[in-house]
Amino acid sequence: MTLAIEPATFRRILGHYPTGVCAITAMPPDGRPAAMIVGSFTSVSLDPALVAFFPDKASSSWPRIAEAGRFCVNVLGDDQEALCRTLASKDPDKFVGVAHRPSALGSPVLDGAIAWIDCTIYAVHDAGDHHLVLGSVHALDVHHPGAPLLFHRGTYGKLAPPPCSRT
Repeated sequence: MTLAIEPATFRRILGHYPTGVCAITAMPPDGRPAAMIVGSFTSVSLDPALVAFFPDKASSSWPRIAEAGRFCVNVLGDDQEALCRTLASKDPDKFVGVAHRPSALGSPVLDGAIAWIDCTIYAVHDAGDHHLVLGSVHALDVHHPGAPLLFHRGTYGKLAPPPCSRT
């Protein structure tokens, strides 16, 4: 038997666990880039190289990414909150003015992202009110060293700088 957990309580409690913020991007067949912001992203397997993210079933962006059959995970930097908010919007033209280049698989790689991971969809599973999307990694790289954008307790944040070392 499963206990009924109030969704607001569930979100509030789990909000105490900080997550990184990634933009999942794709180029659907219509040629208009698609993007969604996720905080639930993880590595899954080294052999084969697999990653996963969890789009909400109500997402308007996920069907366009699924249609593409491939996607790029862009790890956002702590200076990219404005870009994050733009790509999280429902605006159908949210890529206007967003600098990017195509990956080898054709998905948008965002300028300024810390790292990117180019994938094809390996499998999609039901996960309650979300999907569990597994991606097969084809290429990945670090754009530049930097600190990630974080999401914690309903707000965006940054890592604290490390304490000064004493010599």
